[in-house]
Amino acid sequence: MTARVPCPPAPGPLEGYAARFDDLFGTLAQRRGFREYLVGLLAPRDRNKTLTCLAGAEPVAGAQHPAVQRLQFFLSESTWDHERVNARRLELLSADPATAPHGAGVLVNDDSGDRKDGTATAHVGRQWLGRLGKTDNGVVTVTTVWADERVYYPLHAVPYTPARHFPKRRNDPGFRTKLRIGAELAAQAHEAGFVFRAVAADSAYGDQDGFRCELADAGLPFVMALKPRRGTWAYGDQARTPVDAARELCWGGLRDPGDWNAVIRTFRDGHTETWWAADATLGWWGPDGTTRLVVATADPATLPAKATWYLATNLPRPGGPREDEPPHSAADSTEVVRIYGIRHWIEQSYKQVKDELGWADFQVRSDTAIRRHQTLVNCAFSFCWDAWFTEQESTNTPVPQPRDDTGERGARNRPETPTTVLASSDPGRPRLDRPLDRAATLLAGMVERAPTNAVTGPDELGRCRPRPAPLPPELTNHR
Repeated sequence: MTARVPCPPAPGPLEGYAARFDDLFGTLAQRRGFREYLVGLLAPRDRNKTLTCLAGAEPVAGAQHPAVQRLQFFLSESTWDHERVNARRLELLSADPATAPHGAGVLVNDDSGDRKDGTATAHVGRQWLGRLGKTDNGVVTVTTVWADERVYYPLHAVPYTPARHFPKRRNDPGFRTKLRIGAELAAQAHEAGFVFRAVAADSAYGDQDGFRCELADAGLPFVMALKPRRGTWAYGDQARTPVDAARELCWGGLRDPGDWNAVIRTFRDGHTETWWAADATLGWWGPDGTTRLVVATADPATLPAKATWYLATNLPRPGGPREDEPPHSAADSTEVVRIYGIRHWIEQSYKQVKDELGWADFQVRSDTAIRRHQTLVNCAFSFCWDAWFTEQESTNTPVPQPRDDTGERGARNRPETPTTVLASSDPGRPRLDRPLDRAATLLAGMVERAPTNAVTGPDELGRCRPRPAPLPPELTNHR
């Protein structure tokens, strides 16, 4: 068999990571394209990470540059399988004790919309874009993320195709709603060996009875948010919305909490908040039903809108008649609140890192190219964790504690850095000097804002999982 032609190595630690994917690429051009694309995604963000930016060419005018055309061909025409690349990425995450999934983690289900002009791009359509908070022309991708209190990473991503792309619209056999895609991705994560305590999602998914039923039919536990005014059938003298159900619970103040139990929420910065949680009854939902309604709030007397959660879960109540029924172990109100608290990774961290790595910056039209771009962004993000944990294991140096970021909005205390950076050797060709030294920095500000501290129960962590020090507070300029 003819020996493979050596591929020009990627800079720094990226080469060791990229080399683990080499057997999935059949040609030298594909292996080189994989490295060059990741380098461009990981470089500091000074403009949108389009193909010209990733290749280091001039915007618009440099579109025909050979380096840009190579990346365009690699993304759109080359014959590599993005699903195999993503499967390898997940294998590496599972094999690393620092990122391996465990039973206390949470599978977060959500979708992300990005504005795109025109009508020729695959999956584009006028639809609700949550990131913009309005209906506009764009592409929506349904995603799953595995997370615990310490680390999070994307698993799978599937673009949603609006009904207008199908001959029979919503009646077409090929059409799938975002809810159906989300349920399929949750089952796919479970089949891939990613264990988790429950599937968590916001009210856009939690309000849908069909979505919860699909998860239940697949044997998956869930903790889903409900809208406060979500109506349900009930007799005239019974609660009709989650708010009504919460108001029927007894509350006599701190000295007489009645139906409410105190829940201490501990956040990454060390501060704690006392919330209150209770099982409520709403229609056929109740403490011992197949679906429970758990209300968690900072103030049971007033139920403030921004500090009250209404959660539907199929996890049984401890001490109830379903406690010993398979397949799910019982969860008290504290555990239910912990699970949903981890869901907020998707809001305050995951999307910011996607923006930093150029998730929405693709300028390609085909379905294959879009999926490949999203897979490569996820590879770049997973490399950030790989580089961070590898550095911590090799140096064992203390990590600076987060600084006080008080002051007006946008101002940050940053660590002192050299004013100039000199290349350690002749690069041989024009290139960025050490562009990957900032890989861990991409995650720093996100991880220090994690919703809660790490779990400490012996049954909640793998026995071989190291507990690294918190990430430093350096953060690249987010735009």
